[in-house]
Amino acid sequence: MPELGKILIVDDNKDVLFALNLLLEPYAEKIKVSVSPDRIETFMRTFQPDLILLDMNFSRDVVSGQEGFDCLKQILDIDPQAVVLFMTAYSDTDKAVRAIKAGATDFIPKPWEKEKLLATLSSGMKLRRSRTEVIQLKEQVEALSNAGNGTEEEIIGESPAMRQVFDTIEKLRDTDANILILGENGTGKDVVARLLYQHSPRHSQPFVSIDLGSIPEQLFESELFGYEKGAFTDARKAKAGRMEAATGGTLFLDEIGNLSLPMQAKLLTAIEKRQIVRLGGTQVTPIDVRLLCATNADIRRMVDEGRFRQDLLYRINTIEIHIPPLRERGNDILLLAEHFLRRYARKYQKEMKGLTREAKNKLLHYDWPGNVRELQHTMERAVILGDGSLLRPENFPLQALPAPTRKETENLNLEQLERQAIERAMRLCEGNVSRAAERLGITRFALYRKLEKLGL
Repeated sequence: MPELGKILIVDDNKDVLFALNLLLEPYAEKIKVSVSPDRIETFMRTFQPDLILLDMNFSRDVVSGQEGFDCLKQILDIDPQAVVLFMTAYSDTDKAVRAIKAGATDFIPKPWEKEKLLATLSSGMKLRRSRTEVIQLKEQVEALSNAGNGTEEEIIGESPAMRQVFDTIEKLRDTDANILILGENGTGKDVVARLLYQHSPRHSQPFVSIDLGSIPEQLFESELFGYEKGAFTDARKAKAGRMEAATGGTLFLDEIGNLSLPMQAKLLTAIEKRQIVRLGGTQVTPIDVRLLCATNADIRRMVDEGRFRQDLLYRINTIEIHIPPLRERGNDILLLAEHFLRRYARKYQKEMKGLTREAKNKLLHYDWPGNVRELQHTMERAVILGDGSLLRPENFPLQALPAPTRKETENLNLEQLERQAIERAMRLCEGNVSRAAERLGITRFALYRKLEKLGL
């Protein structure tokens, strides 16, 4: 018996609707019928049929079939992948050819033969499934391409803290567990996530990442779960979300601490049920993803304060990996500095061999609030502006934060202290919001909110 999914039948003859409904009910998932073509758009958006049986001739124009062609255009504007089967008692070769050229899948004459009708519908359903699979494959190929085109960073370090990270990653090589990566901004959480993906059983499947710290809250749902055409003002066509595109592979949710409580609930439901519904849609889509999540926030403190769901935390942190800040990694600072020096010397075609002893001491005694990312930017700048074969202390205009004065120590007003910290960070970073956010240990989106709140 054929499995025909959801079928929409549009015909102005109630007897035809009754007969087709009775005939197809044993084979279809659901059937909706309508005597009026005016309701097609509503059914397309709410019912989302797999197959559409459309009468070619309605009462306004009983023989030419033009009204049916108008309806076909409306359907394909809403869903270009729709499978539409025309029906008419006035069948002829010219109409059949015109129908196919206009985008119809096939042509069914009235009265129909049961076996031939079921065979035509079964073929139409196979076409519908293949079209859906092609779209998913295109999205996954794009995700795979993005994963492959990403700069393949290596994790460099010999400190005890980093050796512990390496040991954990090695133990996770053949597992499919959900992992939570913790660490300050700039420590390389995204690099660890990509390394975990490359050494996992899903390495040949898509790697899809989403930075939740850079997406406005109102767009979280559409980015994660996707949306149907018309779901909101700018939704001119349907789009799969990141979870759907990552099916079979790995989904990396960076800065997951930025998810609002309502979105946390929806993410938890998707993880538990292993299915999603696009924004503005009703169709359930199964998903199969491995979750890698990262945050620079104190996630357990957020749980205690009611800002992060404990049940979601249990779901995403089967294993936790803590990335140490650069200031706690000792001589790793110099290993990384020399690595970046070689990289940027090649990139900018500079004959640079290394750093002087004084330059090394300066790098070792700096606090690196922006961690590895700040060191990388510092080395790139030094190579671009530096002369000679060695980098010297003057090539690194690092501004260590001064010790607090007595007056600052005694000022415990949180709002004033926050304002002072933000103003100083913005001055040190010459108004660059991204760098200032890194120094402050918050996301760029959070810093924008604070700047607006404080009127800065």
